[in-house]
Amino acid sequence: MNADAVVLDIDGVLVDVADSYRRAIIESVSRVYGDTIPKEDIQAFKDAGGFNNDWELTYAVALYVLASRAGLDRSIAEFTDRIAEAGGGLDAAEQVVAAALSEDAVARVFEKWDQEKLHAVFQQLYLGAELYAELEGAEPTLDARGYINDEPVLVEPETIVELTEAYPVGVVTGRPSEEADIALSRVELDVADEHRFTMDDWEQGKPHPHALTTLAERFDAERIVFVGDTLDDVRTATNAADADSSRDYFGVGVLTGGLTGEQGRRKYEENGSEAVIDSINDLPKLLAEN
Repeated sequence: MNADAVVLDIDGVLVDVADSYRRAIIESVSRVYGDTIPKEDIQAFKDAGGFNNDWELTYAVALYVLASRAGLDRSIAEFTDRIAEAGGGLDAAEQVVAAALSEDAVARVFEKWDQEKLHAVFQQLYLGAELYAELEGAEPTLDARGYINDEPVLVEPETIVELTEAYPVGVVTGRPSEEADIALSRVELDVADEHRFTMDDWEQGKPHPHALTTLAERFDAERIVFVGDTLDDVRTATNAADADSSRDYFGVGVLTGGLTGEQGRRKYEENGSEAVIDSINDLPKLLAEN
């Protein structure tokens, strides 16, 4: 690949979020509606595309739960396949529900669908009461410790040193800026504000190529490697290549997020990944060999 810049996702790449963000998705829906989906089924929503924002993924899971109560007779696999066919993301989930239920049932579902409450519960579970009050500026209603404290670091210090000494390094993440700060501090990766994009920095989110192509311009790089843990991360690189023919963009998938094993490897390859690695710690060797 002969990379001259490296851009990293955070979740599932630098830190493990299985027991933080993904747990918060499942438990937020359960606390608000008394029912939820198995945690392993979150990946089906991720694979459908358009769910880089975990708040919106939470809303989509809640929508599925409510629609199922109202008569939606589809498995999660069928539901998320329809979302993918409709273009991915929360808007597509709403379209699928609207098409599958009667007008009266749809009205009942959307009347009960409380995104504001889901957001508040999610943030309290994830951040914990103290950090929630600090970052959200609201009084917590839950005595939560905070799942943010349950995020094992995936990247070794030596890997950070090798990458930052050899390449300019940027970050593109679906996290809000303050939550990105916390994760980057934990892994001791210092990234200048102009070399990172968070949820707060661009409206479209992944897999839209804007963040990646902008970082390529700011790095004045011709060959950019983007490492992520979802199909939307790989699609971000392929979309960037389509949008900017003056540079080369390479998507690299890691098997430390929701996509694992041979099935995960195959999905990455089917969606245009240049390479698949077991973890971010294999990246310096991959780049040195290419």
